[in-house]
Amino acid sequence: MRDDVPFDATGKISLEGIYTQPDPRGYFTTLRALDYAVPGAAAPVFRRLAARYRRAYDVPVPTVLDIGCSYGVNAALYRGATMDGLYARYGGWTGTRAALLERDRDLVRAGPRDARWVGLDVSRPALAYATEAGFLDAAVQADLEADEPTPRQRALLGGADLVVSTGCLGYVTERTLARVVAAAGGRLPWMAHFLLRMFPFDRIAARLSALGYDTVRVGGVFPQRRFASAREQARIIETMTAAGVDPAGLEAAGRLYARLYVSTPAGTAHAVTRDVTDVRTEKAAR
Repeated sequence: MRDDVPFDATGKISLEGIYTQPDPRGYFTTLRALDYAVPGAAAPVFRRLAARYRRAYDVPVPTVLDIGCSYGVNAALYRGATMDGLYARYGGWTGTRAALLERDRDLVRAGPRDARWVGLDVSRPALAYATEAGFLDAAVQADLEADEPTPRQRALLGGADLVVSTGCLGYVTERTLARVVAAAGGRLPWMAHFLLRMFPFDRIAARLSALGYDTVRVGGVFPQRRFASAREQARIIETMTAAGVDPAGLEAAGRLYARLYVSTPAGTAHAVTRDVTDVRTEKAAR
């Protein structure tokens, strides 16, 4: 990747342009070059948590709310895709958007339907593609950091049984999560968030605790992507070191890493998260 790519306020390169295109080709082409991997590590975790929720509450088809869902990547993986498959699927596609959508609908029709997926994002084009393809069953286009949800949005958010994310926290804060919980009207959806090590979780955990949650950090660390340049790596390591986070052996070796935090109603977190990461995920996280 070119070394003149601009940086955002966190010290990471700005990738805003890949989220606003009419289909995911630019998104996957850019992120493939960075070996973006965390949704693949998250997929078995989300499947296992959805299965546990299904059994715990006798809900045959739980609703998963994906915060910062972009083109519905987590939903596509849940429905049977793989990261390598998605990179190959979109990276070499030269046909029309309509033909790509039809091919994606075939993938959805062949996949499991034991969860309903709702996406929350600020990008209208990404949400439009994800819903047209069938990866998402519904979408909420909103910035809950800035605005309260509308009545329609509140109804969609309030139906969530499991709230997940794989990279937006750090930009999205406890403000959004609190608004999602408020929409549920006293019911506490389970949560599973993959958060880059460069971002603290303490303020989010404290806000969730005040709402009635316990939070557990699960497993080790999960590779998110390679640094785009030596400049990005230096900026991130400087930020981490200033915050007291040791990058040795992880970010210092060339990749960003995430941690997994699972939040459930008080008194249940340890039982819910027992063995939630499978062998394949744990090996990838080391």
